[in-house]
Order: sequence, then structure tokens, then C-alpha cells
Amino acid sequence: MPMPAADLESRLRAAFPDAEIVITDLAGDGDHYKARIVSSQFKGLPRVRQHQLVNRALADVLGGTLHALALETASPAD
Repeated sequence: MPMPAADLESRLRAAFPDAEIVITDLAGDGDHYKARIVSSQFKGLPRVRQHQLVNRALADVLGGTLHALALETASPAD
């Protein structure tokens, strides 16, 4: 069952309230997304750690409802 982009964005906003978030449906099927997230929570963290924070926020849906997610993360200064 696909996950609507609005649901994905809502989950990300809950985890990263200050973030600038752009969601792109890569395949048009609601299962393959790209998320660009710019948040002050990522400041000073290596990219791997930034992605771990996002994956933790979506842990209950990754690999299930949300089949694939390409991530682009940055802090506001990056």
C-alpha cells in the first residue's frame, strides 16, 4: 500500500519542525520518494548521522509502506 507524499511530509515535519522539506515522487507510484530536508538539527553532523536521524523518524514505515526513500540532507548553512 503506497504512502501519500503528504503523510511522509507530515512525519518528517513532526521529527524536524524547523525544516525546509521538499518531497518528490520518483516513480509516480507513492512508493519511491526523494526527500530534501534542510534542518538546523543536522548542523555539525556528518551526512551518515543526518540520514540515520531521518531513518529513525520513519523506522515504522521504511521497507513496508514506504518502499524506497532517497535522502538529501543539509543544515541551513550547507
